[in-house]
Amino acid sequence: MNSDLPAGDRHSEGTTHFGFRDVPTAEKAGLVREVFTSVAAKYDLMNDLMSLGVHRVWKRYFVATSGVAKGDRVLDLAGGTGDIAALLHGRVGEAGEIVVGDINAAMLGVGRDRLTDRGLVRGLRWVQLNAEALPFPDASFDLVTIAFGLRNVTDKARALREMHRVLKLGGRALVLEFSQVKPAWFKPVYDFHSFRVLPRLGRLITHDAASYRYLAESIRKHPPQDALKAMMEGAGFERCDYRDLSAGICAIHSGYRV
Repeated sequence: MNSDLPAGDRHSEGTTHFGFRDVPTAEKAGLVREVFTSVAAKYDLMNDLMSLGVHRVWKRYFVATSGVAKGDRVLDLAGGTGDIAALLHGRVGEAGEIVVGDINAAMLGVGRDRLTDRGLVRGLRWVQLNAEALPFPDASFDLVTIAFGLRNVTDKARALREMHRVLKLGGRALVLEFSQVKPAWFKPVYDFHSFRVLPRLGRLITHDAASYRYLAESIRKHPPQDALKAMMEGAGFERCDYRDLSAGICAIHSGYRV
C-alpha cells in the first residue's frame, strides 16, 4: 500500500483510484478523458448539478482574490471550457496572456468556441497538455490556476511540482476544488445529493449516470483540506494556506514560489 499518501489517495501498488474503483495507474488518464469527452458539451450543467449553481459564485471569488494584475502571464490548467480564462481575461489586460491548458481536446474545443463567440480572442492560447508534464520552461508564469481539475489528475503530487516549476519567483498557484464538508450534520444531506440525486439527474438530462457517479466519487477520494495543503508544501510551495467556501463543499488552496 502507498502509506505515504493522504488517506483518500491510498490504493494498491501499481493502481490508482478512479472514483471508488482501483484501476491500473496507466489507465486512469484515459478513463478520465472518456468522462470529460462525454460531458464536455454540458460541462456547465454538470457543475450546476454538482454545486447547485454556486460554482459560478466560487469561480468569480477565486479570480477576484487571485491577485492577478495587468500584464501577468497566467496558466489555467484543466481550463478547457474557458470559465476561468474568461474571468481572468479583462484583468490581465492587453499586455497579459492566458494559456488555457487541458488534457481533453473536446473540452478545449468547447471553451475556444465559447470564448470566440464572446469576442475573447486576443491574449488567449489553447494548449492540449498533461498537467503532470507541462510543456513550458521553468519560471514562465506569474500565476497558475486549476479549478475543479486537480482531483482528476492521476499523480497530484507530480502536477503540483510542475505547477511550482513553471511559476516565476514570487508567483502564486491557486487550486479551487471540491473538498470535505465540515459540519457533521450536513454530510448526510450532501452525500444524498451526490450519490442519489446527482447520478439520476445525469441520466435524465445527459443520459450518462456513470460519469456523474464518478465525479461524485472523485470528490470523496480527493485529499481533505489539510492533506492538500501538506502536498503543496511537499511540492515546494511556501506560505501555503486554504480558505473553505460554503462550509467546505469546496476550498481555495494557495501557495507561492519564493
